Amino acid sequence: MDETRPLALLSNDDGVTSRGLEIMCEALRERFDVVIIAPETEQSASSHSLSLHRPLRLRKVSDDPAAMTFALDGTPADCIYVALHAGTRVLSRKPAVVVSGINRGLNLGQDVFYSGTVAAAREGALRGLPAVAVSAHVHADLPAVAKLAEKVATYLVTEGKRGVLFNINVPRKWGGEVRATKIGARIYEELVDMRLDPRGREYLWLGGPGVRHERNAGTDTDAYDDGAASITPLMLDLTKREDQVLTETIAAHVGAK
Repeated sequence: MDETRPLALLSNDDGVTSRGLEIMCEALRERFDVVIIAPETEQSASSHSLSLHRPLRLRKVSDDPAAMTFALDGTPADCIYVALHAGTRVLSRKPAVVVSGINRGLNLGQDVFYSGTVAAAREGALRGLPAVAVSAHVHADLPAVAKLAEKVATYLVTEGKRGVLFNINVPRKWGGEVRATKIGARIYEELVDMRLDPRGREYLWLGGPGVRHERNAGTDTDAYDDGAASITPLMLDLTKREDQVLTETIAAHVGAK
């Protein structure tokens, strides 16, 4: 690796063989050295889970000096945690930025709470690094999506930003418009589908196939429905300031007298 170039740490939740990961790496290599550490298998909707109660296995996939690649049989958050805390086993130097994606499918609205893609980026931001999660429609132009994410990552590094987290989503037919957005709402068809297996034992599937958005100006869901890419800043501090007075009232009410 060229020590004069910034280092990007790249992960995802679709797995180490994902096409989106490969294309994202190709875009980042224009300005960064890249180290990839991604799950061995798909970890979609794993959120920010860490594997604290079982051992993990780390496998080197590629020795390419410009894009060294590792696979970990854990979650996306595990991947970033291992990379940042395993000494020089994965990283020879501190990364300048963490990028997660390109996710196969969108992470809009409340998806950010479930997404392994977002969690990998968040793990980096929690360690004080600038971080970008990037997701796109399954039929989007992935090289164009990757170029957008690379530009955002480069800007954050150039400007010296620390501990920030941004979520990018790109629709199928993207004309180049980019909007600064807030989180919208995805209204899913919420189902628990109960079934019986051939031996008469019950099993179930969570979630239905349908999803819709209601119009809400300035949101990532509105941007998507309008054919625009969205960049949404995500908070690491989830404290709801508006309810601080209510919280103080509750604390005074339930506390020891």
